[in-house]
Amino acid sequence: MERRKFFSHSGMAGVIAAGSAPAFAQGLPEVRWRLTSSFPKSLDTLYGAAENIAKRVSDATGGKFQIRTFAAGEIVPGLQVLDAVQNGSVEVGQTAMYYYFGKNPAFSFATVIPFGMNARQQNAWWYYGGGNELYNDFLKAYNCHAICYGNTGTQMGGWFRKEIKTLADLKGLKFRVGGVAGMILSRLGVVPQQIAAGDIYPALEKGTIDAAEWIGPYDDEKLGFAKVAKYYYTPGWWEGNSSGHMIVNLKAWEELPKDYQNIFAAACGESNAMAMAKYDHVNPGALRRLIAGGAQLRSFPRPVMDACYQAAQEQYAEWSAKVPEFNTLYNHYTRYLADELAWFRVAEGTYDNYMSSLGQNAKRKG
Repeated sequence: MERRKFFSHSGMAGVIAAGSAPAFAQGLPEVRWRLTSSFPKSLDTLYGAAENIAKRVSDATGGKFQIRTFAAGEIVPGLQVLDAVQNGSVEVGQTAMYYYFGKNPAFSFATVIPFGMNARQQNAWWYYGGGNELYNDFLKAYNCHAICYGNTGTQMGGWFRKEIKTLADLKGLKFRVGGVAGMILSRLGVVPQQIAAGDIYPALEKGTIDAAEWIGPYDDEKLGFAKVAKYYYTPGWWEGNSSGHMIVNLKAWEELPKDYQNIFAAACGESNAMAMAKYDHVNPGALRRLIAGGAQLRSFPRPVMDACYQAAQEQYAEWSAKVPEFNTLYNHYTRYLADELAWFRVAEGTYDNYMSSLGQNAKRKG
């Protein structure tokens, strides 16, 4: 039963069917979709996922289902993907749903909320815990349907020109950080800045901002932040994971033949596994290179983390009282997270802590 449920959620039934795709697709229509992404082509893990999904879908249908991909700005700016899909300008978009928290903070749950789930817990909630169904029920009001396609894992806490030693160091800090994290940090005196990826480096270099967060070592290395802000902080508590989604216009999704739905979902499911694997593969080497180039690793002090956690709970309480959709998803999400944390403490946490300490001891001996 559970095995069948996994196949259903991940679209693996479509993968199995895809083996004979050219034959079974003969009686199916030709479909042409346009996909607009929130990401530039330079981010090969993120934008590359859209290209790979399009190729897998085409291959599995003998070319009968074609998806043409467009990078951020080629059709609409990166933060307008939801609007373009909602109004039918394109059939599908690649994005991070928390970009749209300004429309409703409930959008954030598909991606992450600060002090929320890690990647494995998010996948468990989405595929098995009812997150997929509950979130897509919310999304119907926006004429969209979301399918998870990838995850970055836990992100880094950003690049700082000066060290963060106490809460006082956050006062007046001009920090390139957006979304829910920016709202939470503003409660502690931070001045959040919304700056596009390509403009972060010059803003740091000129001192226009004091700090900036992006993703993690592999993507951060490409933007050269270590040259202008040497303190590299961990963890990015606002993104214990960052789950990306393909959002499909609801009418386009419902009109798509079931076999094509299965194949598209299967391609996204494969991409979800591969994206996390790629980040786990490329981040260690990138981190070593950054440190060798002068980056200095730092951890946020526990009092700073605790204050941020408390500020987050205050923000969530306010939204829960005012926004019914947020309250529904928040209660469901946090109950599931509590169960996951109890389990992870037993085996995963104990094992990871031991292996980490073993690695540190080995390094000291070397």
